[in-house]
Amino acid sequence: MESGYRISHYLRGYDPGFIARFPIRPCFTRGKFVQKSYRSSGFRGWEGPRLFFCCSSLSPGKMPLPSDCFSQQEDHQEFHLAEPCQVTGGVVALGKFDALHIGHRELAIQASRAGSPYLLSFVGMAEVLGWEQRSPVVAKCDRERVLALWAPYCGNIIPVEYQIEFSSVRHLSPRQFVERLSNELGVSGVVAGENYRFGYKASGDASELVRLCEEYGLGAYIVRSVMDRRQMSSNTGSKTDGLRERGQVSSTRVRHALAVGDMEYVSQLLGRPHRLVLAVGPEYLITGNRISAPKSCLLNQPPGDGHYGCCTALAGNVGVEQCIVTIDTTHVHTEFRDDVDFHVLELFQNCHIMGIDFGHSR
Repeated sequence: MESGYRISHYLRGYDPGFIARFPIRPCFTRGKFVQKSYRSSGFRGWEGPRLFFCCSSLSPGKMPLPSDCFSQQEDHQEFHLAEPCQVTGGVVALGKFDALHIGHRELAIQASRAGSPYLLSFVGMAEVLGWEQRSPVVAKCDRERVLALWAPYCGNIIPVEYQIEFSSVRHLSPRQFVERLSNELGVSGVVAGENYRFGYKASGDASELVRLCEEYGLGAYIVRSVMDRRQMSSNTGSKTDGLRERGQVSSTRVRHALAVGDMEYVSQLLGRPHRLVLAVGPEYLITGNRISAPKSCLLNQPPGDGHYGCCTALAGNVGVEQCIVTIDTTHVHTEFRDDVDFHVLELFQNCHIMGIDFGHSR
């Protein structure tokens, strides 16, 4: 591989075989004060310098290239952004970002170290590629809250999410995609995982991303995969998705853990409790201290059918009451303590969105 491009790679859990493929020199980041606000972590203190490796290049970096299968046809249409583009000068992390799990968070962390962090993802992939429609892991209305939880890890900056219609980029070659990130979005850096694939028939790999970015005067940041602590090596995906061999954290693993109701495992993969979000409607039935809602009200993927303790019910984003949750084939039942105040139940009946944070017991 040629020298002249830049890759930042953190020592924690590094793979010497991966590092050896690049001309490297050791560097140190500056220590900084951090305060993590997660309930599961009371950490507050000085985060010292971290050793990382970077290939020779002093220019800040960008590393484009998303999407798993673009076509080779020419396509001169512009990007279609879900919101007005304000990415100019920012550093974008690339991915599908369905589950917003700890692997995705690591991409945002790297982006924040290189500049203003953004998440750049694609919408409409299922429709274009004929995939089966699935409920999201994170409800659309809950994504801002999750990204706000990442701020303590990202220099107290909340990453901003931008989405591009997949149909507008599916025909781009790797070179065309990098060119558009540079010329039309004006990003100053791009971050992607070490296994990120892009371009026609997913032919592009990390080395090509770096090479193209260098050619366009951009820097590229390649982040090592975050590995699953449990090293669950089977029954989490197809033989072709690489999960069996590598064991990295993925949205597939999160979905599987949700389906079997292993909420402790889900929390480990997400870095936070899973929040189920329901749209409140006339279908809600309140009986005594129990609220029952049909699954048609769900805005994201629920845990598998079963009985869950140590949950917290929320009216909007406000935690209101501890509860026990039972999920069956048709409904989600939320049961409060026997002496629950009537006004609490009324609060849930009158809010627009109800949330349930799942604890670890079942």
